[in-house]
Amino acid sequence: MQERAKALNMHVVKRDGWVETLHLDKITARLKKLSYGLSSYRCDILLVAREVYARVYDEITTSQVDELAAETAASMACNHPDYASLAARIAVSNLHKNTQKSFSETVAYMYNYVNEGSGLNASLIAENVFSIVSENAKRLDREMVYDRDFEYDYFEFKTLERLYLLKVQGKVVERPQHMLMRVAVGIHLGDIDSAIKTYHLMSKRLFTHASPALLNAGSPRPQLSSCFLTCMKDDSIEGIYNTVKECAVLPKSAGSIGVSLHNIRGTKGISYGIGKTLDVFKATTRFLDQGGGEGGGVTVYLEPWHADISEFLDHLWKSHGKEEHRARDLFYALWVPDLFMERALGDEHWSLFCPNEAPGLADCWGPEFERLYTKYEREGKAKKVVKAQELWNEIVTSQLETGMPYMLFKDSCNRKSNQQNLGTINSSSGLCSGVIQYSSPTETAVCNLASIVLPRFVRDKDVPMDSHPSELAGSLGSKNHYFDFHSLAKVTASVTNDLDRIIDANYYPLESAKTSNMRHRPIGIGALQLNTDIFETIYYHALKASSELSARDGAYETYKGSPMSKGILQPDMWNVTPSDRWDWDFLRDMILKNGVRNSLLVSLAGNNKGLEPCASNIINNGGLSGEFTIVNRHLLHDLTNMGLWSQRMKKVLISENGSIGNIPEIPDDLKAIYRTAWEVKKRTLVNMAVGRGGYVDQSQSFNIHLNEPSRLNVTDLHFYTWFQGLKVGMQHLLLRATKTHAALLLT
Repeated sequence: MQERAKALNMHVVKRDGWVETLHLDKITARLKKLSYGLSSYRCDILLVAREVYARVYDEITTSQVDELAAETAASMACNHPDYASLAARIAVSNLHKNTQKSFSETVAYMYNYVNEGSGLNASLIAENVFSIVSENAKRLDREMVYDRDFEYDYFEFKTLERLYLLKVQGKVVERPQHMLMRVAVGIHLGDIDSAIKTYHLMSKRLFTHASPALLNAGSPRPQLSSCFLTCMKDDSIEGIYNTVKECAVLPKSAGSIGVSLHNIRGTKGISYGIGKTLDVFKATTRFLDQGGGEGGGVTVYLEPWHADISEFLDHLWKSHGKEEHRARDLFYALWVPDLFMERALGDEHWSLFCPNEAPGLADCWGPEFERLYTKYEREGKAKKVVKAQELWNEIVTSQLETGMPYMLFKDSCNRKSNQQNLGTINSSSGLCSGVIQYSSPTETAVCNLASIVLPRFVRDKDVPMDSHPSELAGSLGSKNHYFDFHSLAKVTASVTNDLDRIIDANYYPLESAKTSNMRHRPIGIGALQLNTDIFETIYYHALKASSELSARDGAYETYKGSPMSKGILQPDMWNVTPSDRWDWDFLRDMILKNGVRNSLLVSLAGNNKGLEPCASNIINNGGLSGEFTIVNRHLLHDLTNMGLWSQRMKKVLISENGSIGNIPEIPDDLKAIYRTAWEVKKRTLVNMAVGRGGYVDQSQSFNIHLNEPSRLNVTDLHFYTWFQGLKVGMQHLLLRATKTHAALLLT
């Protein structure tokens, strides 16, 4: 009776503007149409419809009803995975109904957009890209496969919708498939065959380009790079502000920045010192943030021999002391030489220098650094001498209190780099230390990234080889799956070609960035799973594709004199012997004959879909329909099939903070598969990083979670990563209300 009374007073505004009475059965019919293939027993369509109907209001739009229905279904996903599938279908269908089907017509609409307020052209598409799409409209429209939009889960789709699909006056006008084709054409321009190949690989979700490419490809300012590395020009007022200006311009292009401050003179010298310099960076970063800057943040690097090291540490995000002494808008990192680690380990003294009185320490590494450092010590040039362990304790205490400074190992970063012939590398990238490249006062290092989605290469033995890979669904413990290395090799070659194209198609906000990228042509192929054989395959085929490009287009400008030009590859730098899966002798001969097109090729940014275990098997999320719970879909699938999933099990899982280790009715084999990051041995994760390190020529990152962080166990992990020859020791020691974890970026 209540439903009937409500129906008499409730109206819905349809997409064509017509208003009609809103009925429960119409909502039910819409959901039923989208529930094809789902279990009617486990996914109660009528229950979802009634929950939606209880929340609607008079003159709600059809699109708003769909949004509410999608969130309602998503909130029930912890009951069965089919609810999550239904949520995604509703959300995608809603977008499809609100957008044009034709890719070429959508591009034309975005190209011809005029700002209503100013009346000025506000085109979202570059003129050359619009012309290319117009000339090839029929072929490009024919290649679109819109059903692939329905393969995204609800939360993946909502992320795309919120961050990457282009909008006109706040309204999304692109579909995911439109975005992917825009990116492909924006990269390859008139090479339509390559653009279509890239589109299908991304559309099948075998790889994805980085966020700047998804946002900016095909636009009037196609800045496609993910991160930048620069250094202080000099510590004059002009040098400081020139560097600050550079760091102000780069975030406008949505890239993170790493900047080294090693050559700033100490406060005792005729200089503004580290503290005042950081204040200038802080003020600029805060100004940009208030103006709606889109960058990924600025990370400043300093070597621990610098006389202002304590002041540097004092500018971290500490909770005590005067606020004007804090620089909470910046991120901090130490660029640590082996000599400091050795002296801290041996409880020896450590000398602090001012770089203008002890020049050149930032410009050398290894034995040359040690020779110069000890020479300055003998000459009495130290501004201060401290116990190395006391400084170490100050660093670790700061990490425990603030999560910083990050710690990177200077000698490993240089010793294992193919760019060591260019000069000393003196910093990494910004918020993710997966990129380690050479920079100088005249060259701002740039990296263009893409990620291969390795779970998509897990196949079922019963699926024909000619079908494209699809992400592993269902039980993670199935023995019927295998990894398709052959397909991975082909996709890696395509990604290498794509990233090399980006270097030429890119918009560079600074001439120094263009100079660096054009000379060295570094790229970064990332991945989302852990296995030495996999990374060996990626590195091998990235090198092979780069050498093939070099045979056609020539080697990168600074190839001569590099380790690769001498036949030294990344496994050699790690003293690793590759497997016999691929023909490394053939590759070495090929490189010596053709050279390579790109100085660096592989960079890994952590992701809990593969490189690391999940922190929890259950999380909370919020939306229009309220807060709801998300369960690891693989675990939910297994527990449901075993008849173990229930509301009681959900409550137990929540009470156990997402761990199943202490739930007696769950079998041990599942407990082994679904261990959380808190339950995995820390050194095991480090050792696995070491295992793939010989095939990662930039760097890699992932999280290590510490249940009870202390100065002792943080120190233990730092020294273990250093002993193992990793390039990065720690980034982001994140403090939580109940637990603390250190995100250690390792390679």
